[in-house]
Amino acid sequence: MKKSELHTSKGKLLYQISGNGKPTLVLINGGSGPIEGWMKILPDISAASTVFSYNRLGVAGSDKLQHPQDGVTIVEHLREALQLAGLKPPFVLVGHSLGGLYANLYARKYPDEVAGVVFLESSTPGDISLDQHQGKTVKAMNKLLAMFDFLSPHKKYDEVHYVKQTVDQIHALDRFPAVPVYVITGGKQNPMMPEAVRKQRLHNQLELLAFSPSSTHISADKSGHFPQFSEPKLVIDAIKACIEKVQDRT
Repeated sequence: MKKSELHTSKGKLLYQISGNGKPTLVLINGGSGPIEGWMKILPDISAASTVFSYNRLGVAGSDKLQHPQDGVTIVEHLREALQLAGLKPPFVLVGHSLGGLYANLYARKYPDEVAGVVFLESSTPGDISLDQHQGKTVKAMNKLLAMFDFLSPHKKYDEVHYVKQTVDQIHALDRFPAVPVYVITGGKQNPMMPEAVRKQRLHNQLELLAFSPSSTHISADKSGHFPQFSEPKLVIDAIKACIEKVQDRT
């Protein structure tokens, strides 16, 4: 998978543009996720439209982190990257996991630049309270990992430490555009996740459907947190359906 370099105001980004057509799909990885995380769906969705994928700062060949990575910082950097790459809105945003928060924030901050959103096993603002359902061992491990990150000159700026700030930024913007929204949820139980957490997380994801009068829920029953790996065709079909809805509207 050949990548190119973008030299932005905050550092070098690795990115890839594939396919042709409108609207442009913007793939937003989960936390620390590289472009390769989309490899099973990229050829098919690139046959349907132009696709932009990239490695955020701190990920696989992009420059190391030098500043706190809260949601607004990440969205503004993505927007700069799209402009430097010569891609014009409106975009269809596809946000996986933590990337779903950034898709949510982007759509609220720049509603005129977004034509549709696909939330793929997305994190949600409501997930900020899930920690109360975790066991004592998991909580202790999370605190220990956070402590080690803050001892690192680069890791202390990692996006995972700024999720609460990102959620606050989302809550500060109450307008979500009336665009097609697809919510893809994994239906397979994770043995490492308490049932109370799984149920609450699913409830939070389903609340994303209320963002738009044109919303669709798709359950990836054979998948956990990565439907793009375990059920790629389902994800491809959902993205293509979103593209078609956008094209019909325009």
